[in-house]
Amino acid sequence: MATRIRLKRIGAHKAPFYRLVVSDSRSPRDGRFIEEIGTYNPITKPATVSIDEEKALKWLQTGAQASDTVRSLFSQAGILKKFHESKLQK
Repeated sequence: MATRIRLKRIGAHKAPFYRLVVSDSRSPRDGRFIEEIGTYNPITKPATVSIDEEKALKWLQTGAQASDTVRSLFSQAGILKKFHESKLQK
């Protein structure tokens, strides 16, 4: 099963709020998901991001692909750096 880490929109009209979820790549954007690993609120200044780092690293190590936006959020949080360092150590 090809898994993706992507954003699931749950906010109201003109007030976006997102959950970072791991889902099957074939499921719809706001459809079924496997696990929730964080939240993202772009409305606040600065944007509020909360990510469960352990879950994110576990899913990246099992082969889940992050969407472009999620990859950017992971990069800002330093998760991608830790993921690449762990790959080099193995």
